[in-house]
Amino acid sequence: MSTEFDYQINRKGTASQKWEKYSDSDILPMWVADTDFMSPPAVIKALHERIDHGVFGYTNVPAELNELVIQRMQNFYDWEVNSNDIVWLPGLVCGLNLACRSLGESGDTVLTPKPIYPPFMSAPRLSDREVCTLPMQDIDGRKIIDFDALENALTDRTRLLLFCNPHNPGGTVYRKEELKRLAEIIIKHDLYICSDEIHCDLILEQGLQHTPIASLSPEIAARTITLMAPSKTFNIAGLGCSFAIIGNPELRKKFINTKKGVVPDVNLLGYTAAIAAYQEGEAWNQQQLDYLRANRDYLQKEINQIPGLKLTPIEATYLAWIDVSGAKLTNPAHFFEQAGIGMSPGRDFGDNNYMRLNFGCTRSTLEEAVRRIKRALVNELPA
Repeated sequence: MSTEFDYQINRKGTASQKWEKYSDSDILPMWVADTDFMSPPAVIKALHERIDHGVFGYTNVPAELNELVIQRMQNFYDWEVNSNDIVWLPGLVCGLNLACRSLGESGDTVLTPKPIYPPFMSAPRLSDREVCTLPMQDIDGRKIIDFDALENALTDRTRLLLFCNPHNPGGTVYRKEELKRLAEIIIKHDLYICSDEIHCDLILEQGLQHTPIASLSPEIAARTITLMAPSKTFNIAGLGCSFAIIGNPELRKKFINTKKGVVPDVNLLGYTAAIAAYQEGEAWNQQQLDYLRANRDYLQKEINQIPGLKLTPIEATYLAWIDVSGAKLTNPAHFFEQAGIGMSPGRDFGDNNYMRLNFGCTRSTLEEAVRRIKRALVNELPA
């Protein structure tokens, strides 16, 4: 039975970052993390109504939106936050950069696990900080931070850990026990943590639950900048609406002061979309999750039947972290582009043995991608 997620929307000619990259080639764009699904009807309706109003002036943060975030944190995670804790941002990446610049001083060290979303490695350098990457452990196909390596990497100049849960690109959902251990290390060594939790609404594995690390205790909350957004979940990244939750008033003041005069406010359509998404989008997201689970299961089965490729279970996100090391490719990204699939190169995340594939697309698109991958590896295209 077809669903609204099977409907192929033509994104060509819309200045889509994802689709314009290969606009002159027969290459399926399966790289940057936005989906090809139309946003929830409630979001589209709210945007139409706001546009019909016809005035697009400077806009304050709607009190209604803060209340929705507060309710969401309470209902989903039993986490009590208040309106003062919330700082709205036009994107999550700027939140990573603000965190780096708000803590410590030039020359201090920022830790980040690797492989990781590329801005985790660039944000410290752009903030005149040293970046120290940490290995990740592979436990039953789950990539988690190596806690021993974390403690061994600490110096008297270490101030901040950039953390990602659910993990991008590995798709790991950290368990509460793992987060408690991480929190103990942060508190013990007088560190701070910036936790990117943008994929928290995209838990695919049944029975798993996202836990914000800041929700564990007041002690870790006082050391945490939590970054979230409706953008990945409801496919509204182009509207630029994200937020930080910072319970520590002193830390929040530093973060806001660093932001002033440099980072613009969220635009009014971003606020409008976020309100509608959080107010009326949950049933839609449950349908999306069912579709993504089916895509994930199909992809994992097919990829693991292709010689040279391996895909371990994906607990969250719509991003597949495919091990291509067995194919012994000199330049994996080029090889797969030649085959007609544009994925994110693993080297950008810190591991050239992998490629990241976005399966937030129609099943027909995914099936065509699998056909092209199979054809390329069976025919042994020049690497």
